[in-house]
Amino acid sequence: MFWRSVVGKLWFTILFLVCFVLFILTVLLLEFFQNYHIQQAESQLLQTASKITEVVDRYEDRNLLLSTTALVKNPASRALITYGPDEVIISDSESKALPKMTYNWISSDNDLSKVISEGQDVKKVTEIKEFDTEVMVVGTPLTERNGAVFVYQSLDTIEETSEQTTKIIFLGAGIAIILTTIFAFFLSTRITSPLIKMREGALELAKGEFNTKIPILTHDEIGELAMAFNRMGRQLKFHINALNQEKEQLSGILRSMADGVITINREGEVLITNPPAQQYLEADKFENDEEATLNPINLPTPLYELFDEVISKEQEAMTEVSLQGRSWVIIMTPLYDKDTIRGAVAVLRDMTDERRLDKLRKDFIANVSHELRTPISMLQGYSEAIVDDVAESKEDKNELAQIIHDESLRIGRLVNELLDLARMEAGHINLYVESVEMTSYMDKIERKFQGLSKERQVALTINVDPNLEWLYFDADRIEQVFTNLIDNAIRHTSEHGSVNVMIEDGEHEWMASVYDSGQGISEEDLPFVFERFYKADKSRKRETSKHKKGTGLGLAIAKNIVEAHNGMISVHSKVEEGTTFSFRIPKRIDFTDN
Repeated sequence: MFWRSVVGKLWFTILFLVCFVLFILTVLLLEFFQNYHIQQAESQLLQTASKITEVVDRYEDRNLLLSTTALVKNPASRALITYGPDEVIISDSESKALPKMTYNWISSDNDLSKVISEGQDVKKVTEIKEFDTEVMVVGTPLTERNGAVFVYQSLDTIEETSEQTTKIIFLGAGIAIILTTIFAFFLSTRITSPLIKMREGALELAKGEFNTKIPILTHDEIGELAMAFNRMGRQLKFHINALNQEKEQLSGILRSMADGVITINREGEVLITNPPAQQYLEADKFENDEEATLNPINLPTPLYELFDEVISKEQEAMTEVSLQGRSWVIIMTPLYDKDTIRGAVAVLRDMTDERRLDKLRKDFIANVSHELRTPISMLQGYSEAIVDDVAESKEDKNELAQIIHDESLRIGRLVNELLDLARMEAGHINLYVESVEMTSYMDKIERKFQGLSKERQVALTINVDPNLEWLYFDADRIEQVFTNLIDNAIRHTSEHGSVNVMIEDGEHEWMASVYDSGQGISEEDLPFVFERFYKADKSRKRETSKHKKGTGLGLAIAKNIVEAHNGMISVHSKVEEGTTFSFRIPKRIDFTDN
């Protein structure tokens, strides 16, 4: 609204001040001129009375006296010359509304009678009741005779003069108000025009337009304000750019950190995370997918307990958490805002590799020695039995020879897989990428495991997304991955269980998942499933079935094959609920061999 704007306020303030001053000045001027006119009238009447008195003292002829009096006095006034009650002379007047006084009226007035009785000059405003008229009367005593001269005039004449003066004053005040209004509006718009531009510039700054400049039209305080505004815009742009650079730098540092970082405010809200920290939060969400496990501020329980301890004790705290088979060391430090705690920052370090290396160092020698010692011992024992003729019949010797042959094949297979794995880990794997029709490809894999699934009484189902018709990958290598995953799933699923294989389409990649309803993998074993010689069966007892026992290298080989395709393989499992192996491979592979 206009009255809420600076222009309206400034214009109204100037106009109000001028009107107030003009009002006071008008009242004072009216009072002054009214008194001035009355004083002037009294002075003129008194001067006229003095002149008539001199004429009366000088001339005795009545006609000459009246004519001389008519020349001396104001035509609108009357003069009364009295020598006593019986001798009164009254002059004429142009004002018909001015009545003729009588000696009785004069004598009845105490003030006017003093002129005759005491010889004093009298000035008085009185009212003639017979005519309801106010008059101004001036009386002067005669010096040589016993009498007096009275000159009186109607107040209407004085009021007419005052009215003319009042009109002039009001006209001047009106002109002054009009000029003040125009001047005030012009001045206010001239002052506020730069302010309006500054307001528009401030709104542009609020939108992020830091190149906005205010034109400098004057060199007064408003011009200096515009200069300061432009300088402020440049400084804001500089500092915002610096803050953005620092923010991008901090974001880059956080993204490149191997450790997870989580910043939490005092209310427990997560403000900043980086990819490793997000990985921890997603793993916790998968592990604790029920709302009952959530704490009041919706943080993972270990973080919530650590956060509560840091806030209450105002000191650094540390804990170690195992989640989905990974070991996390969490160090949380309070963040201060001067003297008060405004939140906390948690650093999450994934210690899984360190724990895995420790375990590998302990288990590698035992695994390799056990895997080789068992078949070597059997070769030695059965060969000695043949040499010592323990087996007398040909059938017994053939049986021992078959066992020696199977164990030698097992040693050869183990050595070959170790060599393949070593070549893969050294980066010497060769891929022969070709176009593969997925439906027939997966049908072949399904037929391959029909016998094993029926023998184990496990339901095997394979579902392929209809959108996936042709894909590019090394068919033999990927078949080796599917073989390892499906074989493991069937072997670790109890009777009447199920194994489901899902091939799904993604935007830039295709995904394969192998679900089983088997016994699952314990949390402490999950980090090591893709390592050499990993076996869930810690007893290492031989299987009684006709199917060969695994070497513990299949998953490690599968991982290297998937990663050679620029893909990623992962596992999720819960004990007694089942296991899910998943891998993702890009739809486009930019090389033919690697």
